[in-house]
Amino acid sequence: MDAGRIGVGIVSDRLILAHLPTPVHCLPRLSEWLGTEVWVKRDDLTGFGLSGNKVRKLDWLLADAQRKGADTVITTGGLQSNHCRATAVACRQLGMQPVLLLRGEAPSVADSNLLLDQLLAAELHYCTAEEYSLHRDTRMLAIAEQVRQRGGIPYIIPEGGSNAIGSHGYVAAGRELLSQQPNGFDACCLAVGSGGTLAGLALGPDIGQTIGFAVCDDATFFTAKVHDIAAEAERCGFEWTLRDNWHVNDAYRGEAYGVAGPEVWDIMATVARLEGLFLDPVYTGKAMLGLVQEARAGRLSGRVLFWHTGGGFGLFGRGHEVRT
Repeated sequence: MDAGRIGVGIVSDRLILAHLPTPVHCLPRLSEWLGTEVWVKRDDLTGFGLSGNKVRKLDWLLADAQRKGADTVITTGGLQSNHCRATAVACRQLGMQPVLLLRGEAPSVADSNLLLDQLLAAELHYCTAEEYSLHRDTRMLAIAEQVRQRGGIPYIIPEGGSNAIGSHGYVAAGRELLSQQPNGFDACCLAVGSGGTLAGLALGPDIGQTIGFAVCDDATFFTAKVHDIAAEAERCGFEWTLRDNWHVNDAYRGEAYGVAGPEVWDIMATVARLEGLFLDPVYTGKAMLGLVQEARAGRLSGRVLFWHTGGGFGLFGRGHEVRT
């Protein structure tokens, strides 16, 4: 592969898609407002079209796809999935065909991530929420068979890139953080939507108490997901140990996935005003609300890190929800 031509290369078992290391810095005005020292790890800066946490996983997943000779990558997510958009961008950078199974109906006019998916000429398939919940893996297997029948070589990536291979990205990210802040933090907070980012951090070096704020399913679901990924990693022979100092908090997930109440929009506006930092209503807004409320309740103190997992494209098309 001509790494210089497309800006992508291979190092060991991973690609270089993400712009790393991402910065980590203090948020002084937010810290003063909250009365707790808050830092941010800027994984919203992993790249423009590839921005967010998903690309760290794709570094490893798409390297595996290339090793297996795949020319077509199939993955799944919601209609405005950050993971699906990042996968489609990465596939085009690597000369591969992206195929996306999206939960929802095709709108008459696309915006945000779906608009980018269309610009990238991703092959789009749609399914109902019920189909997605019960049969998305079966649907992806069927699509993979269609790819084979037309002479392609498919590679399937699960929702969010959340499996043992993808979690390599956040095991490595934990090491990256400690190279920047060797003493770690008293607490590290992040949004959890499919479990792979939290699993990687929990399987990596000790960066401090790690709190995943669920944005959809409950704490029981995501706790089981992290343990499932840890078990898969062990079966694969990855020499990782699941730390004890992590947990999932589901108190701030709101009404449903992608649904943000006024308190989420308020905290997003506060952070933007104080720090010029944009959050999104699906993931990081809910996680920041959790951080703020837990700090105010006295359950978070000391040096607290907010792991910004991206999602900025999710702001667009939702201006009608902003309170003025």
